[in-house]
Order: sequence, then structure tokens, then C-alpha cells
Amino acid sequence: MIRLIVGLGNPGPEHAQQRHNAGFWWLDQLADRQGAPLRPEKGFFGHVARMRGPHGDVWLLEPGTYMNRSGQSVAAVARFYKITPEEILVVHDELDLLPGQVKLKRGGGHAGHNGLRDIAAQLGTPLFWRLRLGIGHPGSREAVIGFVLGRPPRGELELIEQAMQRSLQVLPRVLDGDMDLAVMELHRENPGGARPGAPARA
Repeated sequence: MIRLIVGLGNPGPEHAQQRHNAGFWWLDQLADRQGAPLRPEKGFFGHVARMRGPHGDVWLLEPGTYMNRSGQSVAAVARFYKITPEEILVVHDELDLLPGQVKLKRGGGHAGHNGLRDIAAQLGTPLFWRLRLGIGHPGSREAVIGFVLGRPPRGELELIEQAMQRSLQVLPRVLDGDMDLAVMELHRENPGGARPGAPARA
């Protein structure tokens, strides 16, 4: 059962359209659909909303820290509401998946993603759920920073949007705790495969 959904990104209008903010894009859509406006909460170092899930309240969070301090915000909410890592879903951009692809998994490494790295460090475990939104890879490690902090062209943005819509459609399975069925339905719809041999993020 998921009780906390976190969208990752960097705060500020200068970052709003960047690939690295795909987690924010996804969470904004969910909050709009649920009529659950995100509001700033200083004690949680971010913007928070509450929506009703099938088994009780589900908290939505966009950390107001920069990406590499995301764990500070996530851990603050988790401690306050006594939410375990297994009850957390983190939505983030993923270099090793192509635009249009989206995957759901629990645990794993951070693959150089500074948001995931800090969340795992602050929670003391990597065993939280991740919704990985493919953004593609620039092809070399040296180009990664500029790539994730750049805007996707229209065609790629449309593919990312389609992936977000597919994942939002399976969210009821996730909230109901039926993760195996959610994974099966979501991955069945993925176009293509993961980018083979893509270097890790910088």
C-alpha cells in the first residue's frame, strides 16, 4: 500500500520545463486530477497535498529542496506520518529508458540520480518504490548534466506525456496494493526497450 507519492524535480520557474523535472510534471497532473492543490509546508521542506486513497489518506509531495537534497523533504514527511519506505512511491526522470517508456519497480540502485541517492541515504534504505519516466540519454556521460537540465523537443515531450498518462491509469492498482498487476499492465504498454549500454548519469 502506498501512502506517500513523491515527484522529483528542481524548484523555480527556470527549471520547470527541464527533463529533470518530469517527476514534478507527473505529480502536478495527479494533484489536478484529484482536486488536491499542493501547498507549501515549511516543516516538510516542500509542497504537500492530501488525497483520499482506497485505504486512507495518501500524501503528495514535491520537495522544495534542490534535487540532491530531496531526501530531507521525503524523510520529514515519512517520519511525521510514520510512513515506511515500502509505502513510498518516488516518480522521477530516467535516462536509461527512452521517451515514452515508463517502468515501476521497488528498490534498486540510484544509477547516479542524485534525488534517489539522497532519498535512500535519508531513509536508510533503497527499498522504496520508483516510477521511472524515460527521458532518453544523450549518448555520453559528459553530456548528461546539460541534457537533463534541458528542455525536450516537442516530439519527445509528447512521448513522455503519453507515458505519464499510461502510468496515471494504473495508479489505482498501485494505491490498492496490487503492485504485480500494476507492473504487468504498465510494462505491457511500453514501446521498445531500454536504451542498451547507456552510460550512468554524471
